[in-house]
Amino acid sequence: MRPLTIAVDASRTTVAHRTGTETYALQLIRALLALETPHRYLLYFRDSPPPDLLPAVPHAEQRVIPAPRLWTHIRFAAALWRARPDVTFVPSHTLPLIFPGSAVVTVHDLGYIYFPEAHPGLSRRYLDWSTRHSVRRATRVIADSLATSRDLAAHYGVPQDKISVVYPGVDTTLARVTDGERLAAVRARYGLPETYLLFVGTLQPRKNIARIVRGYARWRRDAGRDDIGLVLAGQQGWLYDPRWVEGVAGVYLPGYIDDADVAALYSGALALLFPSLHEGFGFPVLEAMRCGTPVITSSTSSLPEVAGDAALLVNPRDEAAIARAIGRVVTDEGLRAALVARGYQQAEQFSWQRAAAQTVRVLELAARPRH
Repeated sequence: MRPLTIAVDASRTTVAHRTGTETYALQLIRALLALETPHRYLLYFRDSPPPDLLPAVPHAEQRVIPAPRLWTHIRFAAALWRARPDVTFVPSHTLPLIFPGSAVVTVHDLGYIYFPEAHPGLSRRYLDWSTRHSVRRATRVIADSLATSRDLAAHYGVPQDKISVVYPGVDTTLARVTDGERLAAVRARYGLPETYLLFVGTLQPRKNIARIVRGYARWRRDAGRDDIGLVLAGQQGWLYDPRWVEGVAGVYLPGYIDDADVAALYSGALALLFPSLHEGFGFPVLEAMRCGTPVITSSTSSLPEVAGDAALLVNPRDEAAIARAIGRVVTDEGLRAALVARGYQQAEQFSWQRAAAQTVRVLELAARPRH
């Protein structure tokens, strides 16, 4: 394969409080730069990246093109017309409206189609328009999971031979924390109880927060247990409703968790409670597994692919099922041990190095001349 010039939208990597999409962009770009390759990368940023954000390699050049609005469709597009790369890679849904050459785009999920009520109207319409445009304009499309691949075919008519399923990796620096002092320090920093169930993610309707809280409250009442809290770790997102947690004892809202504290937060949890309504991938499932934390997650969307046989799967719309799963994990030590052991094995199957190597092959395929 001849050396390629690959333009990359790196604008999501500089976000201060990263969610799944921003984590994907940052970790994948880091892994791409770490590969031995003849290709040259042009990395485009909206904001100046910190010096240590990405590895300094001779085959990558960072270009900052600030703009408060319409960065993708005006500033990034103009930069592409000047650079004329062999292929453009956008790791987060939206290609510019008009730009030259071949392109690859990653689509993470179509949750806004399944749960329109979980998105403000304008945002939902923009997501629909931008995804439809991007998958039509792209030479190749990357999907995070088979579930998203099937959704793209069903809702936008994307041919399956245009889609490549590339599973993201999981942060290999995450590992179980056993130091009691460190665990206690993190609990103290965020005002958390000694024993707790954990949710990690943006607090928004699609994450099923209301049913998580009601399922927890139901288990707490039926089991007569008031010694185990429920920690909802994450920022309040679109359409957050304070009534989700109103009047429910034992619920803690620590807000966004610093990266340095994430492993200890997972490690200190009795279980991860992640019965999300819809996920394109679901990073918290694998992050918890790497930290030796049992997982309860959904039997829908991509989550069975991610969890394999290493989690308890529940119907996310069934509060009684969520409550029963909590009860099983809390009371059955053998089950917890089995989930932890299988979780370590499952998490090992997902690596950013593998994702980067597969992504490069998709970029190379997209850059080939079409006859």
